[in-house]
Amino acid sequence: MARRAGSIPFDFSGYRVLVAGGSRGIGRSIALGFAQAGAAVSICARGAAALEQTRLEMAAHDVVAHAQCCDLADPEAIQAWVTEAAGVLGGIDVLVNNASGYGFGEGDEAWLAGFQVDLMAAVRASRAALVHLQQSAHACIVHTSSIAAFHPGAGGAAAYAAVKAALSQYTTSQALALAGQRIRVNAIAPGSTEFPGGLWDQCRKKDPARYAEVLAKIPFGRYGTPEEIAHAALFLASPWAGWITGQTLVVDGGQLLHG
Repeated sequence: MARRAGSIPFDFSGYRVLVAGGSRGIGRSIALGFAQAGAAVSICARGAAALEQTRLEMAAHDVVAHAQCCDLADPEAIQAWVTEAAGVLGGIDVLVNNASGYGFGEGDEAWLAGFQVDLMAAVRASRAALVHLQQSAHACIVHTSSIAAFHPGAGGAAAYAAVKAALSQYTTSQALALAGQRIRVNAIAPGSTEFPGGLWDQCRKKDPARYAEVLAKIPFGRYGTPEEIAHAALFLASPWAGWITGQTLVVDGGQLLHG
């Protein structure tokens, strides 16, 4: 089914796309963007209600839409999702690793949450999807890193920043390892992005001073939207980025320019 005319300047008709962490925020917008552009899409996350709502929104674009509950800290659950999704979609062309454990804090639990979900889930999903990607003419992997990977983490964010830096580094190593198989690997690094129920939406309500402080450091004068981050992910997965691999694309309205 060809994509509907409208706001998505890409055509992913015939593509099979998996989005880990695809039920809300940036992941949801990435999944919906691919569906609107004609791709068959499978998403996973832990919350069944949000998964089903997003699946219905994807299916409204007349594409195959699949959703499965999955704890992305569980290696067996990841393998089960990838296997089932590949069966439903008929293969895999694009894998998007978007989930985060939001490891903020000083304790071991923060470090372990980030390590298991932000980093190891990406490693494990890539490993599970590889046999399918090897059979694709459009194979690529897109990871969601963060601008936190590029500067020291403050206020309990050291674990989050360190794990995202590791993910960006993994992107380069994985890209080199898979280049000979014509599988591209890139990452996006979003800046502060606001959406209902997200971290910055909560911060605006609970800590308006902190919200304003961060806003003042964004040269564009506003927080980003999930759709803007999704557009960058779709670009990296598209033929327009066909000779781009091993890169982390910053999408932040100039926020990183302030350090």
